[in-house]
Amino acid sequence: MKTMTILTAFLSLLIFDRQQREVSKGEIIGIRPDTTSIIQASKLEAGMDEKVRITTSLRGKVIKVIKSQGGWFDIDGGNGKVIAAHFKDYKVSVPKSLAGHYILANGIAAKEFAADDLQHYAGDTVTGKKGHNVKTNPNRRLTFEVTGLRVE
Repeated sequence: MKTMTILTAFLSLLIFDRQQREVSKGEIIGIRPDTTSIIQASKLEAGMDEKVRITTSLRGKVIKVIKSQGGWFDIDGGNGKVIAAHFKDYKVSVPKSLAGHYILANGIAAKEFAADDLQHYAGDTVTGKKGHNVKTNPNRRLTFEVTGLRVE
């Protein structure tokens, strides 16, 4: 019983330490990001044009870390916009100290439409063309599913 208590305390300390540690410049979390074609976070939406999803590398500033486990964080999208980001692999843990750092991240950017989501949750189905325009719908938000990032 004493061994089990010590082991539990050690594991708790290890997990807590992982979440509280400082990030350093050049640190890679997840898979090493590709640096061939990089889009600034503030230009992501314009770079997507009429596409709803694109695979890209994104450079931006982390506003805050929402949840360490699973790597949930917000990126500054410019002009008051926020890009909700999370890691594809839920096992990845992101330290809270990532907030305020600039990152280079690889992943899939997507436009989500609030009206479509609400209809889905309500059980309604839409027949024919969906009533949203990618360029003018104010209810859209940007999400980014990250496979890997590097702290800059």
